Amino acid sequence: MDIKKEYERWLTNAIADDDIVAELKTLNDKEIEDAFYCNLSFGTGGLRGVIGAGINRVNVYTVAKASQGLANYLKNNFKKPSISIGYDSRIKSDMFAKVAASVFAANEIEVNIWPTLMPVPTVSFATRYLHTSAGVMITASHNPSKYNGYKVYGADGCQITIEAAEAITNEIEKLDIFADIKNSNFEIGITNGSIKYITDEVYTAYVEQIKNQSVLFGEKVNKDFTIVYSPLNGTGLKPVTRTLNEMGYTNIIVVKEQEQPNGHFPTCPYPNPEIKEAMELGIEYAKKYNADLLLATDPDCDRVGIAVKNSLGEYELLTGNQTGILLLDYICKQRIKHSRMPVDPVMIKTIVTMDMAEQIASSYGLQTINVLTGFKYIGEQIAKLELQNKTDSYIFGFEESYGYLTGTYVRDKDGVDASYMICEMFSYYATNRISLLDKLDELYNIYGYFISTLHSYEFNGSAGFAKMKNIMQLFRGDIKDFGGKKVIQLLDYSIGLNGLPKSDVLKFILEDNCSLVVRPSGTEPKLKIYISVSANDKNSAEKVEMKISDSAERYFK
Repeated sequence: MDIKKEYERWLTNAIADDDIVAELKTLNDKEIEDAFYCNLSFGTGGLRGVIGAGINRVNVYTVAKASQGLANYLKNNFKKPSISIGYDSRIKSDMFAKVAASVFAANEIEVNIWPTLMPVPTVSFATRYLHTSAGVMITASHNPSKYNGYKVYGADGCQITIEAAEAITNEIEKLDIFADIKNSNFEIGITNGSIKYITDEVYTAYVEQIKNQSVLFGEKVNKDFTIVYSPLNGTGLKPVTRTLNEMGYTNIIVVKEQEQPNGHFPTCPYPNPEIKEAMELGIEYAKKYNADLLLATDPDCDRVGIAVKNSLGEYELLTGNQTGILLLDYICKQRIKHSRMPVDPVMIKTIVTMDMAEQIASSYGLQTINVLTGFKYIGEQIAKLELQNKTDSYIFGFEESYGYLTGTYVRDKDGVDASYMICEMFSYYATNRISLLDKLDELYNIYGYFISTLHSYEFNGSAGFAKMKNIMQLFRGDIKDFGGKKVIQLLDYSIGLNGLPKSDVLKFILEDNCSLVVRPSGTEPKLKIYISVSANDKNSAEKVEMKISDSAERYFK
């Protein structure tokens, strides 16, 4: 591609957004190269990138082009195609959602759009509930404020398959970003009915499905405890507080500075409940109000982080793995107690999620299905169960990155569902004078102490992309050990293993029940390392983890 020629074409044609017009005039040579050296890639996660001018950025033009490509794909595969659209609190999310809706309407595709910002699982839900051909969510999940994205769901409410992503990509690549895009006026579409707002009936149906996830089965618990909740300036405020209030959890204090939608995330530059800094303001509130439980959901409300008091009265953050195994154990225990466990129960987790979960599942008679990183693969397995009329077999699915789902009403992780079930679990144990940390220790005593960590390394721009490729090749070399733990087996998922799709992921099985996984992020310019360690106690596990981490880090230099 002739970068300079494409840049000049944008100077002439990209006039619909004043911000783009202004930015194009200020770009230096290096910035022009980064913005125009390649098209923003479209995959099973759709699009994600930095907001700004250029073909390698998220803007009204790249969103419109993706929408036209998706529209062409839908018209090729459905007689009367339709779509559900949602958006989060990020910068320009509402604008991008309207741009997408206008393109679909111009292509005579029936458009259903949420009238206000909503959590990402509501698009999966609306796609299924309204029986639309696809769904689009404008979001970049928990990324910093400079990012936005375009997430696509299939007719089953799952994120699109690799085959569908390739077919949509082929359609997108045929298009000229300025000449080949059909468009229409959003407001006129609302008036003439080609674009319709999704009704409260659908929202209420979604909340009711979450409320039905309870595993108390009539048991009475004390719900009068203090919850501090932060939506991290995202979409969670109304659905989370509504669900909790309707189920009797009314003592909720919302972190005021993070209450209202704000795509700039002024108090937490990285609005990710996995990161301690994003939880700090919530912890301050918890201390101030002597809260029993802190909950925080990310901007598109599909992840949840929590903190509880320890024996010293200090607030302790739980990892995604810890919360996941607590929920798994609680749900299984309650189902067995009330004779609600199906004959062939299934738990689904990702390959980077704590192996201890499989041991817990096995102890309750559950089959564990391990999938590639990304909740879309958990959604695909639920879809397979649905084809076999076995959705009742699904008990729980989770990933270490704070994503959980207890039911089959959607095909993506759900922060509203997880927030509710965490509160129920907390109230159940509190009624029985057991803290979540006590319960965690009990599980460690049964299954051994496990620790799982995630290390991320950022590589920006075209040079960073090339470096990530080189590093992955280094890891494919003849590595004998990490931190003194011998490599027993190397699983290279790029060739396709255990029936899973091919993926650029390496898993090193180490001695003494330890493992290391390395993979490029599918949504950010990052390489990620996941380390799992089993040991006799916390201190020993942390020492082993540090040695493995230090050893792996040398490949990044």
